[in-house]
Amino acid sequence: MLSIDPVAFRVFGFDIYWYALAYIVGILLGFRCVLLANRFLGSPFSENTLEPFLNWAVLGILVGGRLGHVLYEPALFWEHPEHIFAIRQGGMSFHGGFLGVLLSAWLFSRRRHLDFWRLMDLLAVGTPVGLLLGRCANFINGELYGHPTTMPWGIVFPRGGPEPRHPSQLYEALFEGLILGALLLVLARLRGSALAPGRLAGWFAMGYGVFRIALEQFRALDSAFNEQVFEVLHMSLGQALTLPLLLMGWYLLRREHHEPQTEALPTERETKKPPPRDAKPPHGRYKAESE
Repeated sequence: MLSIDPVAFRVFGFDIYWYALAYIVGILLGFRCVLLANRFLGSPFSENTLEPFLNWAVLGILVGGRLGHVLYEPALFWEHPEHIFAIRQGGMSFHGGFLGVLLSAWLFSRRRHLDFWRLMDLLAVGTPVGLLLGRCANFINGELYGHPTTMPWGIVFPRGGPEPRHPSQLYEALFEGLILGALLLVLARLRGSALAPGRLAGWFAMGYGVFRIALEQFRALDSAFNEQVFEVLHMSLGQALTLPLLLMGWYLLRREHHEPQTEALPTERETKKPPPRDAKPPHGRYKAESE
């Protein structure tokens, strides 16, 4: 049975949870990936421009992610409103956090007159790090586990009954975090500034959408509301909320393919056309040549 203390350590009697550490380290490492991708893309923004956005991103992640989780289980938080602010113990929605960062990036880009989609490209490269560490924290907390399995790597979770279950958190950490993040970094490194704005964001949305919808098959329904959604839509709530993200990625990638290509400007040699044979020389040229 999985038996990992969700408390990493204590400082002066104050518990520091692995979940909180995962978010702190994920945000810091993710921002380093943002700066690295910024160099790969030809440094469209200076570090002095990106550093202030870190505060905006953190606010969007915390407020959006927690609000999304509260709306996910409204009855529970209505009965125990004090749990709304217990972020250290877990309970953050990716889709809520994504919308929060999306809104923060839009407001920040408008205020600073920046290219919104280029900023989203950088965030797309930094996000998988947070996903990787966040899913590992879910595993430590023994939450969001998978369906029962007979596979040798099945794990008995304290809240999941006596049967071994799929460690679906680690599946998502591997594909949505490590593999997707590595692919985006390689793409940014190889293509660099040749990538049109929004291209990396499109690949992230498509990659995350495909991985999340596929891996959700292994994940157990974790609430009564999720079970109701599954009965109606024949898909989990996570899959249903991921579909718009998948469509957004498809649109961003398709938009570049259908952008009208600009015509090449004529070269300097092409602009200098030879004069017609019967043209008269400019005034005074005969006199100059006869002298």
